[in-house]
Amino acid sequence: MRNLACAGLGLLLLLSGRTSAAQDAAITVPLGGNAYVTHPSPADDELIDDTGLHNWSSDKAVTSVYFDVRKPGQLQLSLVGTLNGASHSTVLVSVGAQSRLVFLSSTAAAPFPAGSFFIPKAGYVKVDLRGVYTDGGYYGDISGLQIGGSATAAGTVFANDPDNFYWSRRGPSVHLGFDVPADTEYFYSEVTVPKGQDPIGSYYMANGFNTGYFGIQVNSATERRVLFSVWDSPTGRTTLVRKGPDVVSNDFDGEGTGGQSYLVFKWSAGQTYRFLTRAQPDGEGNTVYTAWFGTPCLAGHGDCGWKLIASWKYLGASTYLKGVYSFLESFDPERGYIGRSALYGNEWAITADGTWSEVKSAYFDVDPTGLNKQRLDFAGGSLGPLFYLRNDGFFSHSTASGQTFTRSPAWFRPRVDLGKLP
Repeated sequence: MRNLACAGLGLLLLLSGRTSAAQDAAITVPLGGNAYVTHPSPADDELIDDTGLHNWSSDKAVTSVYFDVRKPGQLQLSLVGTLNGASHSTVLVSVGAQSRLVFLSSTAAAPFPAGSFFIPKAGYVKVDLRGVYTDGGYYGDISGLQIGGSATAAGTVFANDPDNFYWSRRGPSVHLGFDVPADTEYFYSEVTVPKGQDPIGSYYMANGFNTGYFGIQVNSATERRVLFSVWDSPTGRTTLVRKGPDVVSNDFDGEGTGGQSYLVFKWSAGQTYRFLTRAQPDGEGNTVYTAWFGTPCLAGHGDCGWKLIASWKYLGASTYLKGVYSFLESFDPERGYIGRSALYGNEWAITADGTWSEVKSAYFDVDPTGLNKQRLDFAGGSLGPLFYLRNDGFFSHSTASGQTFTRSPAWFRPRVDLGKLP
C-alpha cells in the first residue's frame, strides 16, 4: 500500500464526484502516443507502451500527458483506465497550479472524472498524474485522458495514430535542404548546440546527402559521439575503405542497412564544430564518401584540429554530392518531451574544379510526425548568418513546413587545405 498525506501538498485539492464531465467530454487522448514518465520512481518501474501507462506502483512517479488546444477556456478531464490488483485508488491530477483528486474504484465504470481546469491560453497543455493512495500495490492501468469543455471547442491536436506512436513520442524531426552546384565534391558546415539544448537522445546532423549523413549525438549521460553513416546501394554492401584513430566501424540496420562509423568524443554545448564531407568517384563506377570532423577553431587560424572519421565505398554509382541537407532529431522516445535546438551556419560547397561557393539559402521541412499533425512542436528559420532548428518540448508556436530561408553571409570563409586533410 502507498499513502501520500494530502495535508503537506500545498495544493488546492477539490474532491470531485461523478459530474457531467464524462458526458460532456467527447475526445480521448491516448497515453500511448502522448505521455511520458517525466519523473520516474527510484525503481524506474513505470512503463508507457502503445496501450498506455502500466506498472504504476510508486507515489514518487509523475506521468505527464500533452495535447494542444486551439483556444483558452474550461477543460473537463477524466481518466480512462482500469484498476488492477486494487479495489480503490486515488490519483492527483494537475494542470499547472490547479490540482484535483480522482477516485478510481473497481465497482465504478471508467471514465473517472477529475473535474474542470481553466486553460488561460491556446497551445500545448500538460497534465500531470501522480499516485496518492491505493489499497493494493498498483494505482491502475491508464489508457487515456477524456477531454472536453470550451477549451476544446475550436479543436485539439495530439498523436492519434497507434501505428506511429513510437515516432510521435520521439517527436518531429526538422530539416534544412541546401541547393549546391553540380559536381560538388566537398561540403563544409558548422554546428553550434546552445548550452542547455543537448538532452540525451539528440542527433544534430550537419552534413547529409542522398545516401548518408554526418553529425554529433548525445548517446547517454556519459557518452557523446561523432557519427558518419552511409547506406547500402541497391547493388551491394557499402564497405569500409579507411577510418581514423579510435573510430569504431560496423554495419547497421533498422532504418535501412549500411556502414556506420563513430568516434566517441566529448563535444560540448556552446562550442562550434566543423564538418566536411567528400564524394569522390573512384573511376570504377563507385563512389567513396569521406567525413572529417573539426574541433573548435578561431577564424583565421587555418587547418586546426581535423579528425578523419571514415571513408566508405558505395557500390554501383559514380557521383558527387547530391541531396545535401542538415537535420535535428530525437532518437529516444522516452525523452521526446524534452526540447532541443541547434544553430547551423557557414555552409560552403566546393566543386570538383576547386571552386568555393557559399550556400546561403535553405528549404525548411518537417517529417510526417509534424506534417500529419501528430506533433506541433517544431520550428526553423534564420538568425543573421545562421540557420536554426528546434524540436520537441511541446512549445506552442511551430514554423510552417515548406518555406525557404536565407541567412546573411558568413563572417569568414573557412581556411581548409584539402590536400593536407588526414
